[in-house]
Amino acid sequence: MQICETERLIVRRLSLEDIPALTEVLSDPDVMKYSVRGVCDEAATRGFIEWCLSCYDTHGVGPWALIDKKNSELIGFCGAGPETVADVEEINLGYRLARRYWNKGLASEVARVVLNYVFEEKLFDSVVVIIEPEHVASLKVAENAGFSNFDVLEFHGRSVRLYRLTSEQWKTLHNATTALEQS
Repeated sequence: MQICETERLIVRRLSLEDIPALTEVLSDPDVMKYSVRGVCDEAATRGFIEWCLSCYDTHGVGPWALIDKKNSELIGFCGAGPETVADVEEINLGYRLARRYWNKGLASEVARVVLNYVFEEKLFDSVVVIIEPEHVASLKVAENAGFSNFDVLEFHGRSVRLYRLTSEQWKTLHNATTALEQS
């Protein structure tokens, strides 16, 4: 089921049929370097997809498959899903792309469209991202999507930055961007 799309990507629900393709992405140590889950084999990827399917049922969102429009290849995931942070359930924007798709602006492109979907559908009042300060590429994606202020905290034994973007902030950013594009 397609959720939304960007100029270059289709965003759809993950399915169990995606296990082999997603395992290829999530088994890459470079892709998973900053993941609390670590490198995923086929069984771990199946567990992740089953969790995603559960999120779709319970929250209406979750990590979604990213499909390259040029070749219909699954290249990773992006989506907003539940994450417990300091004993509070937050809606966390997460993303992973196959290494050969890095440095093409795809993560920023899809992060913006996913946030737009979440906020336009009025699904949640805020979304967070949880990023280790050393993960420079992910920090850039978050900034490009509109995240700016952060708190430092411990998450799964790691020092991280927790950024929050509210629907009101998103609306203000989106209206400012639209006004600039029209002038």
